[in-house]
Amino acid sequence: MRYPLTFLIALLLVIFSSCRKDFSAELSSGNLIFSKDTVYLDTVFTNIGSSTYNLKVYNKSSNAISIPSIQLGKGENSFYRLNVDGTPGKIFEDVEILAKDSLYIFIETTIDYTQVTNPIYTDEIIFDNGENLQDVHLITLVKDAHFLFPSKDATGLIETINIGIDTDGNELNVNGFYLNDNTTFTNEKPYVVYGYCAVPENKTLTIEAGANIHFHSNSGLIVNKNATLTIEGELTNEVVIEGDRLEPHFSNLPGQWGAIWLRAGSKNHNINYAIIKNASAGIIMDSIGSNTSPTLTIKNTQIYNSSNFGILGRETNIEGENLVINNSGQASLACIIGGTYNFTHSTFANFWNNSLRQYPSVLINNFFTYDENNNQVIETRDLLAANFTNCIIDGNNNLELAIDKVEGSQFNYSFKNNLIRFNDFNNSYIDIPEYNFEDENHYSENILNGNADFKSPFTNELIIGENSEGIQNSNNSGTLLVPNDILGMLRSSPADIGAYQHIQFN
Repeated sequence: MRYPLTFLIALLLVIFSSCRKDFSAELSSGNLIFSKDTVYLDTVFTNIGSSTYNLKVYNKSSNAISIPSIQLGKGENSFYRLNVDGTPGKIFEDVEILAKDSLYIFIETTIDYTQVTNPIYTDEIIFDNGENLQDVHLITLVKDAHFLFPSKDATGLIETINIGIDTDGNELNVNGFYLNDNTTFTNEKPYVVYGYCAVPENKTLTIEAGANIHFHSNSGLIVNKNATLTIEGELTNEVVIEGDRLEPHFSNLPGQWGAIWLRAGSKNHNINYAIIKNASAGIIMDSIGSNTSPTLTIKNTQIYNSSNFGILGRETNIEGENLVINNSGQASLACIIGGTYNFTHSTFANFWNNSLRQYPSVLINNFFTYDENNNQVIETRDLLAANFTNCIIDGNNNLELAIDKVEGSQFNYSFKNNLIRFNDFNNSYIDIPEYNFEDENHYSENILNGNADFKSPFTNELIIGENSEGIQNSNNSGTLLVPNDILGMLRSSPADIGAYQHIQFN
């Protein structure tokens, strides 16, 4: 019996010593230390939940302490929510922290804009009271917005729109809705779009200067046959199109929303001074509406952080100037299945570093492929023009230009006074005629593998500096083709290559 009795005594000592902390904890004396004195929950849209933020509370003393109360200053009426060491709520009592230990407080918010008098919503987390009171401030900016989303029927079925037919002849549908008529998105307050917003046939969507459009995940814009998109941004008052997460760590995260899809047969699109960022594909433009006039004219526009393509043109007609595209998971600019493409004073870069990418910054071809009876079929279409003048084509790969020709249709292309990255170290392309940079029928006064001297290409700052080899090397053809750069600066004569005139970096 001696050993069982000894074991029982030891067990009781362990039990009581493990409970002893409940009785030995000292009351907090107001000497808590916090990981931050203010928690900024960044910007949220009305009635949309924030990300989760955290605050760490330290007990630096040699004794366990008990905090009599931890609560939000506005109590149960606060728009903030807390989770203290795994327990959700807004008011907590007798919270212990062991000696030399800490606890986590997680903070979230969902704010109804109509219920607050100031768009900057504040509260505080209060620890203890009286002489020992300590607090940490909470601050959030809440924005009102227009919310656009598909309807639901009585059974809860979400409205869809048809985007085509699959290989088995079945309809392809996505969650979305049609605008009712000619529509204008104003700059009065932001637009938050859930699902795909579609412009119906023979209607126009106009987006005013200064408007902000935010697309939720798996959302975007579709412009149908005979419909038109007009974006009327202005210098220093651009139209901004991005995802609906406003926290800083989402500001440059690719693939947050779908695409702007200008479908086959849509027409007369004009985009000026827009910033399009963080999409799966910034712009998809399908099928030629006219061989003689552009289906899409895009000027003074920036497209960044597309998880696939910046612009994907498929047998279409695009004219661009002062266009900047960077950081695309595939190609920044893809001009495929033929078409007509004219770009002047534009910067096509690709410094994507999130994964390996298959394509160069600029891809040009005149064909498409499909399977028929287990055989691959290649069909060609006329490449009526692929003209690049005074452009930068650069990136973090050795080869940033691909010209992929299949015999059987027209294949017209011209590169004049461009800065092109094409380091063919292994001479793999030396015998391919499309890469004969000495062929004056297709290439004239280009600079191969010169230093563009971008300010910070991985963060989309593609203005060039004093060491750029593009300085004053443009082809002006007697007059300036595009008198002002994307920032409104008057170009020199001869002008600098690319969308920007050079500056002196600080």
